[in-house]
Amino acid sequence: MRWGDFHIAATCYNPAPFGDTSPDRTPGPRAHSLHMKRGFYTIMAAQFFSSLADNALFVAAVQLLRSSHAPQWQQAALVPMFALFYVVLAPFVGALADSMPKGRVMLLSNFIKVAGCLFMLFGTHPLMAYAVVGLGAAAYSPAKYGILTELLPASQLVKANGWIEGLTIGSIILGVLLGGQLVAPHLASQLLALDFPLLDTGINNPPEAAISVLIFVYFLAAWFNTHIPLTGVLMRPLPNKMLSLLPDFWSCNARLWRDKLGQISLAATTLIWGVAGNLRFIVLAWAAAALGYGVTKASALQGVVAIGMAVGAVLASLRMRLEDGPRVITLGIGMGVLIIVLIFISNVWVAAPFLILLGALGGFLVVPMNALLQHRGHNLMGAGRSIAVQNFNEQACILGLGALYSLATGLGLPTFGAITLFGLVIAGFMLLIQRWHARNCRDHASEVQRLLAIARNDKALG
Repeated sequence: MRWGDFHIAATCYNPAPFGDTSPDRTPGPRAHSLHMKRGFYTIMAAQFFSSLADNALFVAAVQLLRSSHAPQWQQAALVPMFALFYVVLAPFVGALADSMPKGRVMLLSNFIKVAGCLFMLFGTHPLMAYAVVGLGAAAYSPAKYGILTELLPASQLVKANGWIEGLTIGSIILGVLLGGQLVAPHLASQLLALDFPLLDTGINNPPEAAISVLIFVYFLAAWFNTHIPLTGVLMRPLPNKMLSLLPDFWSCNARLWRDKLGQISLAATTLIWGVAGNLRFIVLAWAAAALGYGVTKASALQGVVAIGMAVGAVLASLRMRLEDGPRVITLGIGMGVLIIVLIFISNVWVAAPFLILLGALGGFLVVPMNALLQHRGHNLMGAGRSIAVQNFNEQACILGLGALYSLATGLGLPTFGAITLFGLVIAGFMLLIQRWHARNCRDHASEVQRLLAIARNDKALG
């Protein structure tokens, strides 16, 4: 699943949820095979615990806002606030990751996340504090994927990214469950009962107790960061003028949006990840309005969506080919419709399989579209640069859709009305993308067929 990051070449960099899985990148020097294997699993452990804490913290932050009776728009705004620095720092974080050992970047990023938690505990508004955690995540992303290319041979990169994707799915499911349990009355009361002699922590409610526990999870991830081996790859100093990174990044972005297949796959994957990012809160809001669930029970339903996305992704990887991407755009329209239908469901036994189906449509749609996008980007500018562009657009979409939902609720639209608006926007934009591709096939038929033929014969990414 894409809720994570990437590594990129040259100056185009941006955090990406799944990383660059192309097999063509040249690895850096490798250590002894046993040491290399141990280092790889250390990276996996660090990633798992950091992502676990990220997802649990989202649940705790929602409960913190609810317990302080914050308006619903602020709860919805957590998602775009987390994505803010992914977008703002997109052209720069990759260069930062290449300027020092990536294990050190990951370590410093986890400390930034800890700082965000401390801000949340000691009076900073949760939205601002959660943005600081997003800053840490944005810096963490390129280092996490970039170190794989330094540690492993190119032939193992797909398998390595598969490990990270699997762990990301697992951390999403377990993270939301952990967050839900930490704010549950039974466990929270036990945490609040803990007393430290001569020390007044100032922690007085369940979400604050949960955040305190998650700080230790971030420290555990940081401990694993300290055991990541040096790869021996030469560092690239940061440029004297950081703004010099911008022109090449925007050139990459424009090039992919002009491509007759790249623009379609980029638009579709951007929208689908915008949906996936915001479903985290929408499911919580719907469960509260339709089922009367608190955060603890509703968080379990978030995991159900992630399971559905995993199932859909696996099915697509077994059945779809690289050139099949444009054929599945209709599923995106279906996702928008299903989000609207969600408001009519008031039984959890109907809701659970429905949410699995909703997630599965997204997973089945994004796999061939993402593969096609990586293929076009690889041919146009290199895999790393295309991943940078892709994830910049995806995080911007998460931010934009989250801002739209927050604005709708802030203007007084009830939960079901905001969800309906969200579903209509998704279905409408997917329909526009479908018609855009149909127009390309009509007005630029020879170019589209040429690009599809290249995709059909691409053995490396297909």
